[in-house]
Amino acid sequence: MLKQQLCLEGRNVVLRRRICRVAEVDGDGYKFLEDPNSAIATLRNSGARADLFTFMQELPETSPRYEYPYVWDNLAVLQISTFDQWWTKQIGFKARNKAKQAEKKGIVIREVSFSDALVRGIWEIYNEVPVRQGRSFPHYGKSMETVRAMSATFLDSSIFVGAFDGEKLIGFIKLTVNDAGTQAGLMHILSLIGYRDKAPTNALLVQAVRSCADRQIKRLVYANFAYGKKARSSLSDFKERNGFQRVDVPRYYVPLTSWGAVVFRLGLHRRLAEQLPESVAAKFRELRSRWYQRRFNLSAESY
Repeated sequence: MLKQQLCLEGRNVVLRRRICRVAEVDGDGYKFLEDPNSAIATLRNSGARADLFTFMQELPETSPRYEYPYVWDNLAVLQISTFDQWWTKQIGFKARNKAKQAEKKGIVIREVSFSDALVRGIWEIYNEVPVRQGRSFPHYGKSMETVRAMSATFLDSSIFVGAFDGEKLIGFIKLTVNDAGTQAGLMHILSLIGYRDKAPTNALLVQAVRSCADRQIKRLVYANFAYGKKARSSLSDFKERNGFQRVDVPRYYVPLTSWGAVVFRLGLHRRLAEQLPESVAAKFRELRSRWYQRRFNLSAESY
């Protein structure tokens, strides 16, 4: 990934190198372009070495608004009116009970400010295990300064929530709010695997909803509901039990070069995993998980 000096609406342009060079603005999916047409014109005239430019349409509008090529993407979206409405009507009995476990086991959940202590706690969580959910964890092994820089993005519009066992940070959430103040995205939610029995992640999500409701933020977005051709997973089940629903939205791909147009027309802008049949992709995921277990001497329950 290469960050260029070019900015669109005050945000850096990021180049992701695949078969072609795909550009997007930093924070895509959490922050949204106010005027995509003007941004694209600026990009075309900038001389940036990109073949495709991609951006997601902002909710609540789900019908295509722009006359650019697009594919259907999806989000896991929780509509929020009040915290009590979510707690009593939008989640089930089992989800509520799971969320109560952390408090019963002495875990304290609270909003926290960005600080050296928070950065160190996040760094320790990142470096607990090299593998999570059957795949290599990309933040394992990063230095504390790198973690600080990552965590400090969009500080003026982010909310941090921590889960604490005494003074020890055992889990955290970073929520990033859009410019209109109507939507928050879960930029990261992670807990120490060693504390899984205390259900800190469930309790963190409860506070995330409460934090949004207190600020009259109407939507909480938890990344994708489905990934590639994998329609269901334990993660999507977790999201659904907590009231999130799948919402399909247009993701636009604007060709900036003739090569970019060819790549998009052939569907080669997608990652390889998204092009494989689900039966084949599932087999690869299983083999990858077993390989990581052997390489790092992990049990299936430890990551």
